[in-house]
Amino acid sequence: MFTGIVQTKAQVSAILDKEQFRKLVIAAPTAYLKALETGASIAINGCCLTVTAFHTSTEPGTVEFDVIDETLRLTNLGALAVNDEVNFERSLTMGTELGGHIVSGHIHTTARLAERHDSDDNCRLYLELDKKWLEYIFPKGFISVNGASLTVGEVTDQGFWLHLIPETLDRTNLGEAQVGTALNIEVDTQTLTIVETVKQVLARAETTS
Repeated sequence: MFTGIVQTKAQVSAILDKEQFRKLVIAAPTAYLKALETGASIAINGCCLTVTAFHTSTEPGTVEFDVIDETLRLTNLGALAVNDEVNFERSLTMGTELGGHIVSGHIHTTARLAERHDSDDNCRLYLELDKKWLEYIFPKGFISVNGASLTVGEVTDQGFWLHLIPETLDRTNLGEAQVGTALNIEVDTQTLTIVETVKQVLARAETTS
């Protein structure tokens, strides 16, 4: 589990294609690798990955992950190239401040950045995605975009708006995201559960009426 508060931006150091999976090597400041163990979970662009190896003898350190074909296909990790920046968050531990919302690290879909409007003190992003996911997205609700816990702005029949402050732009790779970029989306689990429960209740009511 994660908080949706991106700890740092890391960089793709190497990509090694294997049979039915890809090894990602991510360079990150060693300050964020303290007490790391093989088998630990780290969210990369919001996608929960398992640490297979790590090295902290140099600065920055490196962390290795094996990413299966299914994950590469369903997320934007398959489009990563060497030197790309990714959002990095260690898993939630007891005592961690929950500054965002509970994020599982299981990506539901990707959205396309369709519009970007920058001003001196904020940035507006418009994301388009498969309409079947819009029933779980509400104005003022939570959503995880590339692992960042954000508040939804206006919702349309094709997507939704985000309003980002400079801190978010500086701390995450959303600051560099360009129109056309695919962004990982995890809808709020509580919202998804409520919507699905209501749908099931209504469906049962229709069959018994």
